[in-house]
Amino acid sequence: MNDIRDDDDMTALLLTPVDADTLSRLHRRLEQEAQQSNLVDVAYTTIDSPVGKLLLAATPKGLVRVAYASEDHDRVLESLGQKLSPRILRAPKRLDDVAREIDEYFAKHRQVFDLTLDLSLSRGFRRLVQTHLPEIEYGQTRSYRDMAELVGNPMAVRAVGTACATNPLPIVVPCHRVLRTDGTLGGYIGGLEAKTALLDLEAAA
Repeated sequence: MNDIRDDDDMTALLLTPVDADTLSRLHRRLEQEAQQSNLVDVAYTTIDSPVGKLLLAATPKGLVRVAYASEDHDRVLESLGQKLSPRILRAPKRLDDVAREIDEYFAKHRQVFDLTLDLSLSRGFRRLVQTHLPEIEYGQTRSYRDMAELVGNPMAVRAVGTACATNPLPIVVPCHRVLRTDGTLGGYIGGLEAKTALLDLEAAA
């Protein structure tokens, strides 16, 4: 009889509406306790920006992912869970510095990011190219051929394009500054509208 009463009490508790403030407070507590117990391998948050909502994700090593809304944030998180760890939690405080620097970039108060990066989502030649992308200065552009020569493989123009298209850290690792040899935009993970917006932002500084 007690078991039935306990089940009824639990059902009633679960059906009781919970206000947003209480949920927020509970989540902050969960976030704090999970981090104190080292149970979070990937922390994430989302921020608004002039190029749409951005997903930011970090591991203890550093910022590991910046994703545009067009990439489907739920799908990105699922991929991070498969490639890095299923222990993922929305933890905005862990990404405060990243959010601040991105805000400063869009406000034209920052030209160089000063963030620790985790490049573990990239391997081999792609990672090599992505490591060299920050060498392209703010407001400057290079061609895919230029980048191929920079990394010591002049014939790998197409592979450079793939490395830029699969860059897991757009904006922060500036693949938007790489164009086709004829000066046209080429592809971009966030879409050509976003790439144009970033180039226009830097050109206007």
